[in-house]
Amino acid sequence: QVQLVESGGGLVQAGGSLRLSCAASGTFTSINAMAWYRQAPGKQRELVATISRGGSTNYPDSVKGRFTISRDNAKNTVTLQMNSLKPEDTAVYYCKAAVTRSGNLFSSDYWGQGTQVTVSS
Repeated sequence: QVQLVESGGGLVQAGGSLRLSCAASGTFTSINAMAWYRQAPGKQRELVATISRGGSTNYPDSVKGRFTISRDNAKNTVTLQMNSLKPEDTAVYYCKAAVTRSGNLFSSDYWGQGTQVTVSS
């Protein structure tokens, strides 16, 4: 089994910063791409940041320049540093990992349980 556990959410004022972390545990061969998504009430889940195993990153325009994704392959963790937060960043944030398990040729996506981020104006 594979588990992803997020931490680091909370309440922050607009303009502030938060750092989210996600740790993968369980039995697997490798973790490929990792990503952070978010879902605000009444809205669809949206992509916030992605990072390849080699460290290539991608961001939508809504967070580019404010959010930074990074990973530690040795520790099987992914981090999202969020700066200059805005009230519209308020959402539940989820991490996702493409995990290859022993005996499998292809990876499967696993999700964390989510962590709430609330930005007050």
